Amino acid sequence: MQRSVSIKDVANLAEVAVGTVSNVLNNPDRVSNRTKEKVLRAIDELGFVRNDAARQLRAGHSRTIGVVVLDVGNPFFTAIARAAEDAAEAHGSAVLLGDSGQDSARESHYIDLFQEQAVQGLLISPVGNILDRIDNLRERGIPTVLVDRRADESRYSSVSVDDDAGGYLAARHLLDLGRRRLAFVGGPLHLAQVAERLAGARRAIDNTPGATLEVLDSGAQSVLAGRRIGDSLAARDKAGIPDGIFCANDLLALGVMQSITMMNGLAIPDDVALIGYDDIDFAASAVVPLSSIRQPTEAIGRSAIQLLMADLGNPGHKHQAITFTPELVIRRSTAGPAAPAEQHTEAPALSN
Repeated sequence: MQRSVSIKDVANLAEVAVGTVSNVLNNPDRVSNRTKEKVLRAIDELGFVRNDAARQLRAGHSRTIGVVVLDVGNPFFTAIARAAEDAAEAHGSAVLLGDSGQDSARESHYIDLFQEQAVQGLLISPVGNILDRIDNLRERGIPTVLVDRRADESRYSSVSVDDDAGGYLAARHLLDLGRRRLAFVGGPLHLAQVAERLAGARRAIDNTPGATLEVLDSGAQSVLAGRRIGDSLAARDKAGIPDGIFCANDLLALGVMQSITMMNGLAIPDDVALIGYDDIDFAASAVVPLSSIRQPTEAIGRSAIQLLMADLGNPGHKHQAITFTPELVIRRSTAGPAAPAEQHTEAPALSN
């Protein structure tokens, strides 16, 4: 069996010291362009592949960043992961992605796995309260940034969106259309993001005389869960069907839309005005283009990596809690055919 090419082989072919090859690989700014070109030609000719495991043992960590999301099947989280991957690549790091599936045991498994892999740091959208685990990781030299969840910046860094404001914006839009029998579709209700969107919707209802809000726990945030809710609503007498529905994400809204329009003959927005959350790509191309609350996925992923990189190897690092403002995107599912195809409105600032 042919032995693997070593760094010494590269040095011999390039007629340089082993330390020079190491600098080309790890500190290229210390090497002249002429010498660097010689070493890179030797690497290409020999087919040299660096032994990153050995480098990791010396450094105490890898060049990878662990990312744990709630649902990799949700385009919102895949967009954040992609933005984080692009930002990490610019820093010479790579991303390892884990899907907790909103399961705390599976989430814990990924945290353990990434700790065993000695990742540089961790980005996580937590299922529940994992602050003790984060403290434990930091003690072992693995900083963590919470994503899509606000944290106490005296202890951790986080990147999130003001979901209470987003929930208010969605419900307020339905109320401004004259809808008064609203339903909120989301679940599990204990999930922080869902609970905050519901709280914002309730604030809007409380400020509107004669308005009501029915809460329908979907148990999950998938298209199938939305279809189940849609079927249950369509089975009611017409007087019992809400005239406005706010779904905690776009996948649920698309499922509700499929059920009540394609299988049960209700019209959107004539019978029911429908709004989702996240503004995934599929929202604009739905059978009835879906109004939604837009979250800046690219900025979330990029900012999370920036916060993590600022924390690496910096014991005196000052944590930050970055909170983005959501934006209302109006399409046919609430506006009707006579309204503009798409309008954008930012959430109002909240008073304390």
